[in-house]
Formats: sequence, C-alpha cells, structure tokens
Amino acid sequence: MSKLNLTLAATNYDRLRALQDGRVEAEGIDLNYLTLPVEEIFHRQIKHHEFDLSEMSLSSYVLTLEQGAPFVAVPAFPSRYFRHQSMFVNRNSGIASPADLKGKRVGLPEYQITAGVWQRGMLEDEYGVAVEDMRFFTGGVEDRGRSEKIRLDLPEGISVRPIGPEQTLSQMLAAGELDAVFSASTPSSFHTSPDVTRLFADYKAVEADYYRRTGIFPIMHVVAIKRDVVKANPWVPLSLFKAFEQSLAVAREDLEYRSSLKLMLPWLAHHLEETVEVMGEDFWKYGVEANRHTLETFLRYSRRQGLAKREWSPEELFAGTTTAAGFTV
Repeated sequence: MSKLNLTLAATNYDRLRALQDGRVEAEGIDLNYLTLPVEEIFHRQIKHHEFDLSEMSLSSYVLTLEQGAPFVAVPAFPSRYFRHQSMFVNRNSGIASPADLKGKRVGLPEYQITAGVWQRGMLEDEYGVAVEDMRFFTGGVEDRGRSEKIRLDLPEGISVRPIGPEQTLSQMLAAGELDAVFSASTPSSFHTSPDVTRLFADYKAVEADYYRRTGIFPIMHVVAIKRDVVKANPWVPLSLFKAFEQSLAVAREDLEYRSSLKLMLPWLAHHLEETVEVMGEDFWKYGVEANRHTLETFLRYSRRQGLAKREWSPEELFAGTTTAAGFTV
C-alpha cells in the first residue's frame, strides 16, 4: 500500500533530526520535512495553513482552538526553554529586582507569544508582579512593522499598545523609551549598549532553582496537524506521536555518545551531567501525563492574562489517541 504524503515544517532541531534524515519513519506516512525559521513557519501556518503539520507556538495553538480550531495537536514538544534569561532591562530604569517592574514599560514581540505568557505568569507567581502592573508595547525586536498574528480581545486593565511603524524594541530599550523587553530572542542592543542588561544576571542558577521548586521546564511549541488531515486519516496523530518519541530517543543517544563529539561543545558530557543532576534523567519528556503540571500551569496563565476565554484542560488540546495515561511507544 502507498503511504500518505504529508509535509512537516519545523526548525532543524536535534530531537527531530532522525525524522528529517530518515532514521525514524512514521508508520504509514511519507514525511516531507521542510526546515524553515520558526517565525516564518508560524506566520505561514497560522495565517495561510500552508503545511499538513508544523511546530506551532503553544499559546497561538490554544487561541486557534477558540477561533475555528483548524488544527489538532499531538503532545510532542520540539521547543522548551527557561525564559528568565530572555528578560532584558535598561540599567537606568531603576529595576534592581523583578518587583521593580511594577509600573514599567515592557516591550514584547507580541502579547500572545508563548515566551511572554510564561514570563508574565512566572513574575506573578514568583514575585507578585501582576499582568496589570505593567504597560506592554508590542512590535519587532529588530524588524519594523511586526503585529499580532492572532486577533486579541483583552479585558480592561491590561494595557497593550503597538509601537510605531519605524520603531524596534531593541532600539527603544537602548534609548530608554522602554524599561524592559521580554522576548524569545536576544535584542542586539544587549551586545551594543552598555545600558541594556539581563533582569536575572545569574539566570542559570535562577532557572535551576525554579525547576527544583516547581518541576516546570516551560513548553514553547507543540506539533499541530491540520484538522482536515486528521478527519480524513484518524490514525495519523498516533503514528506521528510515536515517531516523534522515537526521534527524541535517538537525539538523547547522540547526546550520550562519547567516542567523538556529535555537537561542537567540548564539555558536552559535563553539561549533560549538570542537567540530569537538576532535572533528572528524563528531562525532555513528551506526552500529557508527564507534562500535566506544566501544561495546566500554562493554561492557567493564558486564561489569567486575558488570552484564552476559558481554562482548557491538557486533554482538550491534543488528539484523543495520543492522550491515554500510561501510553508508551
């Protein structure tokens, strides 16, 4: 029998590389892997539904469920990231600690991006800085003219305004026109302006402590399949999920390989040992049950910050065949 031809758009991650090079195959599927920049993927998929499946911002995906639900996700998480390290401030803004962000002007690429949801939620949970305590300004970190990919309907009390068409967040932070920037990427002004620094200077220690206390390794992206594909082929989500899990296992084997370095990090072994010491052997996990607390926390944040109109459960996000408790590949 011929296989189902599907196109996947994703970044060139180690945990997906075995799918990309054919070492892992999804049962019944001939997968065409397109390697593209993440922002291009998000724009093309959310705006135009160009790919059969793609990685997708967790926040954007949750909002699509309330605006037509064109996608169905599987609980494979190609991107996870501690985001304390991605919060930048101007030294002249009087921000010596997270509590000092109250009343400040904070730049964001988009209010709804997943990194921002995690950062705002963490600030409220950990430091008592509520979303209403800050004024948000949205636009490109480096590129002019960026706008929200998904229409927002925010409650009163949450202040979000776009910056000017010729402005960028990076330039505004360096000039003191913004007090802080929360982003996924590092603004170029961090490298060029003596006034731009991180909110958390020793971010590695802060993030490790955060994980020890909360057990949360923030999920950034899910894998989303066009709903029409799933309706026509209900077996596809489970077949793909199994393949994503197998590819993740191959990536872990590559990290542990010691005859030569598969990554250009001289002390890779030590870094892996440090990570396992803090987060345990199974530090990058797929599936709903293994990530329930992380998913529930994110969904609470999305609702609290005026994005999701109700608090979704983790099971509601994913194709039913992939959410069974105790499922193993």
